Amino acid sequence: MTETPFIPQVISAPLDMHTLRVIAEATPLNMWVADAHGHIYYNTQWRDYTGLSFEDLQDNGWFGIIHPDDREEFSCVRQSFLTTGEDFRVETRLRRKDGIYRWHACRGSAQRDSDDNIVLWVMTSSDVDDKRRAEQAVRESEYRLRALVDVIPQFVWVHHPDGSAEYSNQRCRDYTNMTSEQIRGDGWIQSMHPDDRPRVLNVWQTGVQTGMPYEVEHRIQNGRTGEYRWFLVRGMPYKDAQGTILRWFGTGTDIDAQKRTEEALRQSQQLAHTFMNSNIIGIFLAEEDEVVEANDTFLRMTGYTQDDLYRREINWARMTPPEYTTLTQQAHQELTLRQYMTPYEKEYVCKDGSRLPVLVGAVTLQLNPLQVINFVLDNSARKELEQRKDDFISMASHELKTPLTSLKALIQLQQRKLARHNVQDAATTLTKMDTQVDKLTRLIGELLDVSKINAGRMECAQEPIEIDELLGEIVESLQQTTETHRIVVHGTARKSIVGDRDRLGQVFTNLITNAIKYSPQADTVEVDVTSSDEMVTISVRDFGIGIPSEQRTKIFERFYRVHDVHDPTFKGLGIGLYISADIVKRHGGNISVESVLGKGSTFQVTLPLTRQSER
Repeated sequence: MTETPFIPQVISAPLDMHTLRVIAEATPLNMWVADAHGHIYYNTQWRDYTGLSFEDLQDNGWFGIIHPDDREEFSCVRQSFLTTGEDFRVETRLRRKDGIYRWHACRGSAQRDSDDNIVLWVMTSSDVDDKRRAEQAVRESEYRLRALVDVIPQFVWVHHPDGSAEYSNQRCRDYTNMTSEQIRGDGWIQSMHPDDRPRVLNVWQTGVQTGMPYEVEHRIQNGRTGEYRWFLVRGMPYKDAQGTILRWFGTGTDIDAQKRTEEALRQSQQLAHTFMNSNIIGIFLAEEDEVVEANDTFLRMTGYTQDDLYRREINWARMTPPEYTTLTQQAHQELTLRQYMTPYEKEYVCKDGSRLPVLVGAVTLQLNPLQVINFVLDNSARKELEQRKDDFISMASHELKTPLTSLKALIQLQQRKLARHNVQDAATTLTKMDTQVDKLTRLIGELLDVSKINAGRMECAQEPIEIDELLGEIVESLQQTTETHRIVVHGTARKSIVGDRDRLGQVFTNLITNAIKYSPQADTVEVDVTSSDEMVTISVRDFGIGIPSEQRTKIFERFYRVHDVHDPTFKGLGIGLYISADIVKRHGGNISVESVLGKGSTFQVTLPLTRQSER
């Protein structure tokens, strides 16, 4: 029997060949028919599609239009059809007359007589290429969508209308360490923080009942580490044309860092609120010179009111007395460079005209426009305590100085009397007593000087001073009182300055005495003198313990002493350099120090030749 092509169209009752030909020509499908005698008919639609003649299609000529990759499968289906006569359907690619292969759905049906013998084979093919391409495009689109959903940083999920889970993306499964099967249904609830479940389920159930989108924040557990992180979960219903919910689509976004930041901000704001309400520190926000916000403490300290603040009548620059202008400008220059200000002491003129000693610090909030938050500490109690201390020192010094003067005079009188009577031992004892009285007198004098400096009553005479002569006298006097060190002077100034001879002598005496005291293992102190047309420079160098770098900026402060951890026996009140620095400043000069730990220190004093002393 001649092999018959495959046709997928089923005919319910046996028809003769003539009738099938008429039907074949009327159908828009490719169709061919074979009878039990091997006669095959190909309709015009089939011949037009393949571009083959009736003769070309005979004797399996049609087999050549099947795509080579599909022939094996097609042959198997065909053989089964010819053997069993059972209906079939298969999709295969057929070559069109222009040489292009297109997908076709091929169907075949066997027609039987009353004795169940096959009398006709009827086969059709319909072009399904566009449909297949569309389906393939949909599959590829779905694949790309699934791949995209799996790599985005959010959780993506799909739930049934009743709220049970249907799908979750790979990121969600990786984070929860749960499989798709474990998440399905209500399994996803297990990953939620127990404390959040009642609240979240209430939101979810409300969304399911109302069909409205929702969002809720809750914690989800990392299935690998056990850690809980905060997520923002959003749900959106997908409805059909009638408004029936078909699916719920949702996302989960990790907001843990944001939540932590918000919590830190909340705590910071709470601290700031507590700080602003503090009754210890005055705080005000300034834009340029104008105070725009202030806490009650600052207003109470300065006597202003909230109404004054509201009317913008508080100006910190106008509150600053003229004598603090330079210091304030320096502080604000630091603020401009560093965005913060080292606290410094000043005074504010209060609303009633009184003055308030304060300690002020500030931090820049923004640059344009300039906003600065200022911190103000009432310094009046400390200032009052310092004043009382200075008054006490001044009073005690005066009270001690009077009997010391009398005592020294009596000692000197007794020395002369004993010397006339040649009582040498008693005279030696009195001499030692006189030395100690001198030390005590010098200490009291220094305390008086500190009191005068703090009270602004330190005065310096204005008289010509020969520097070389003054240094010579001081070195000669000190050399007579020390047997351990040799004081060596290098260079000469050959210049005179205008100033206070006794006060400058006090400075150089202090520097040389310190050099001797702080170099116990050395035997030399060097004094170098140089000059120029503008100034004279005196340097005092020792070869002693040196000064640690962290102490060099403090040694000119009141009551500060250099400490040697290896030899803590150095004594003193720590006021000599403080007084010296003030005296040098009043002469328009400068005092500085360079030091190498363990090798010694060099103090350098520069004094102008033409500038008058400061009063």
